Amino acid sequence: MTATETGSKGRIVAPPTMAELAADELRRMILAGDLALGERLVESRLTEQLGVSRPPLREALQSLMHEGLVVARPPRGLIVRPLTRHDVYEIVTLREDLEALAMGLAVPVRSAADLEPCRAALRAFEEAGRSGDEGLFTQRKFDFHLSLVALAGHGRLTEAYRALSLQMQLCMALNRTALRDRESLMENVERHRELLEIIEAGDPDAAQRALADHGHSFFLIDVVDRLDGGTQASEAWLVRRRERTMARSEATRG
Repeated sequence: MTATETGSKGRIVAPPTMAELAADELRRMILAGDLALGERLVESRLTEQLGVSRPPLREALQSLMHEGLVVARPPRGLIVRPLTRHDVYEIVTLREDLEALAMGLAVPVRSAADLEPCRAALRAFEEAGRSGDEGLFTQRKFDFHLSLVALAGHGRLTEAYRALSLQMQLCMALNRTALRDRESLMENVERHRELLEIIEAGDPDAAQRALADHGHSFFLIDVVDRLDGGTQASEAWLVRRRERTMARSEATRG
């Protein structure tokens, strides 16, 4: 391979540096759950694991600090950003409100062509599932949800949703940890395919309900209870969500 690569329209672009490659792999490991939230990042272990020297590793860690995936916690040093129960409450409720607003604005979708980016995002998500790369899978899952929000044609709404990207992906990675023994990657993809079919059917209320009920039950029961940092607001919200999950399960059995 040459020292440069040809980009779009014939422009010459440099290949990724070792620091960029290290940052990509660390990001993938975090979003795959290979590096747990709150885990201490030991340079000597990571240099051996990634096959890089300390300078590019440190540059990669600085990049992830700017993204918010890595934080400094003296005297422990750098750790993967942890999430508290209140963090999850804020992220999930804001995500749900943004998605509900998007569905209210977008559905019924104005033309079949508007749905093509969603279908393309679903195909990329499915490819990631078939690859078995859980870090890429988490990123492509967020891309799919972002494509649904973009159906609203509301730029500021899309940007607000995009601003939560990495925080949502951390929640998605936690959720995947809860679901790993209960749902395969491809079963997860199929749930999202069904979600897109509901949106395509054109009922905004059904689309909002489907997104609100989409994927949080195992997460709330199996993962959030293990997190610290609950508040009065987050605990009241968790009670309501558990009650809703139980009622839905009973209705399904009935």
